[in-house]
Amino acid sequence: MKIYTKTGDKGETSLLGGTRVSKAHHKLEAYGTVDELNSTIGLIATMNPVHQSFLLKIQHKLFNIGSKLAAEKNLTFPLPELTNEDIKLLENEIDRLNEKLPKLKNFILPGGSVASAQTQIARCVCRRAERNVVCLDDSNYTTIVGYLNRLSDYLFVLSRDFLRLEGVEEIKWEKD
Repeated sequence: MKIYTKTGDKGETSLLGGTRVSKAHHKLEAYGTVDELNSTIGLIATMNPVHQSFLLKIQHKLFNIGSKLAAEKNLTFPLPELTNEDIKLLENEIDRLNEKLPKLKNFILPGGSVASAQTQIARCVCRRAERNVVCLDDSNYTTIVGYLNRLSDYLFVLSRDFLRLEGVEEIKWEKD
């Protein structure tokens, strides 16, 4: 299989199902941002083995989300479904990590360590992906929006846990 096809050289690509659309299409922005998020999470997974297996599960879910966003409405074959149980798994992990963290009393700045800062970047990419999916204004994507919303919460808590594991203090926001 060749990596290059040259079919996108004029600024168009195909949705999953075959319809050609502009590379500026909102669906491409949405699933392209999910792909960026997946790559960012892949980088984070290399930084600390403690969270690798859970992050890998998230990467698989993000790939499923990307395929759903890349698809046309009337496909003749099924795609993997995202469920509320997937969101619940994120919530359970957030709760589990939060039990080990100091109570949050201040806003904190991204940083403190490379792993924590990179996780905060992933959180920002996740929020952008969520906004892009919301812009598609499609009720079929409700679970995807909920998953991305919860994933950004998880990434925030994960960034704090990286600091805890590394013995680094959080950087509290100072108004002045």
